[in-house]
Amino acid sequence: MGRNRKRSTLANRAIVASAALILGGGGLVAVNTYASAGEGWSWSGQQDEQTQNQTKGAGQTVSTIDCPEVANDLPDVPEQARPEVDRELATMDSQITDAYQKFAEQKEQIEQDPQLAQNAILNPLKDKRLASIDRISVAINRAGQQPQGLDSLAPCALRPDDNVNAGEGDNGGDAQDGGQDGAQDGGQDGAQDGGQDGGQNDGQDNGQDGGQDGGQDDGQGNDQGGQAGNGPEAGDFVDIQSVEPNVQQPQQRRGGSKGTFTTDCGKNENGKFNPDNVIVAPGVSNGAHHMHDYVGNQANDAFASDDDLAGGDTTCRNQGDKSTYYWPVLRLQNGQDENDAAADGGGNDKNVGEIQTPSQVTLNFVGSPVSKVTAMPRLLRIITGDAKAFTNGDANANASWSCTGFEDRQLKDKYPICPEGSQVVRSFKFQSCWDGQNTDSANHRTHVAFADGNGNCGDGFQAIPQLVQRIVYDVPPGPGFAVDSFPEQLHKPITDHGDFINVFDENLMNKVVNCINTGQKCQ
Repeated sequence: MGRNRKRSTLANRAIVASAALILGGGGLVAVNTYASAGEGWSWSGQQDEQTQNQTKGAGQTVSTIDCPEVANDLPDVPEQARPEVDRELATMDSQITDAYQKFAEQKEQIEQDPQLAQNAILNPLKDKRLASIDRISVAINRAGQQPQGLDSLAPCALRPDDNVNAGEGDNGGDAQDGGQDGAQDGGQDGAQDGGQDGGQNDGQDNGQDGGQDGGQDDGQGNDQGGQAGNGPEAGDFVDIQSVEPNVQQPQQRRGGSKGTFTTDCGKNENGKFNPDNVIVAPGVSNGAHHMHDYVGNQANDAFASDDDLAGGDTTCRNQGDKSTYYWPVLRLQNGQDENDAAADGGGNDKNVGEIQTPSQVTLNFVGSPVSKVTAMPRLLRIITGDAKAFTNGDANANASWSCTGFEDRQLKDKYPICPEGSQVVRSFKFQSCWDGQNTDSANHRTHVAFADGNGNCGDGFQAIPQLVQRIVYDVPPGPGFAVDSFPEQLHKPITDHGDFINVFDENLMNKVVNCINTGQKCQ
């Protein structure tokens, strides 16, 4: 849904921050280092003593539906089966979205009668997921492989707001890929998998749901915070000035590649948005259930073929770059409706508020600290971050949040509250190791990887130019903004993610590689 729009000024977007917000350094901080998490952000925790296990029962506040991510447990999917598998995975996302809508409508009754959720929501959802899983198995089996054990991924659970080890003690809990029980990313404890619903902020604890909708103070009166009633909450924000500096730059070694290539593709001034995702859900309208900003290739929608992308127009200044760069839009939760308030990906999927055009978008390609880089293959697809990290756990979460003037302090699971005169910054470092063969993979992840703690690619992988993406927003100080998300992900900052399809022409890609390997700064 492309359109021209002008970013509103601070004056007509003013928001009064909630006096109830307790500022503190309660977020997980992202350390820019090669240690632990590879060359993405590596996380070190700043958390309060709020990691006690909680029990589920009638009367307990629950916030969302938690389903195992089937895509992460699929075997290698034969190429001929991938279109059907992708369609079924997108159907399963829609099933969760529909079930979440029913849950949200009956939330108060469910909190008093958990059996209502089982009968009216979870069991019907399980049946639908089983049918989709069966179709996935048939498609893979038709290509000569028989997947095993996928049926165990069908059951879903309700997640309490104050549940630390999401997935314990409820149906389907043991199928959560181990990613939600404290084994996350260097032993961060279960408090870091997003399951606390923002409860790591000093003193917030269980009071996030209901009492904190004033964090946006826009008069919405929602019991879960946020303009649409499903987040974010005040506990999802932290004062950046309370966060200790945590960025460590990787050490450059002899033989490394120190150059930088910058491509200028604008800020989506022409307003190209859609709720599709041609990487994850090709051929499926509203496959993302949230709106994306697009810069670069203008042919990108769910139905764009490789030929469409190759022949598309580009907003990039260098016309040899027809790559597509996209990410979830950021909205101001100011009570003002966007023109997608009644559309899929917008209000129909609980993404509401005024879409913000970035004040700055920087797209840099950088090298490896230990080796030269080789050219990216044309039409290589890379996803960084996890749109479902709130329920999946943070194993693939890879976005970070900060403020201009404070970018030596990075947050993973909190939005920053920036001081007057400072702007919100979201950053992505994409995977920079390629398997040398595939432009995509069944789960859209395993054909690329992050380097290890020393900056080396794993066996069979080679270093390619690494996309580093920085997006800046001029929004009013205080809480009151959020990225779009799947409805059940509650607009948590940990769900932020970015997508990239390489459509550089051969000559320009060769220039990129030469620039990086010879230590130049080019554009």
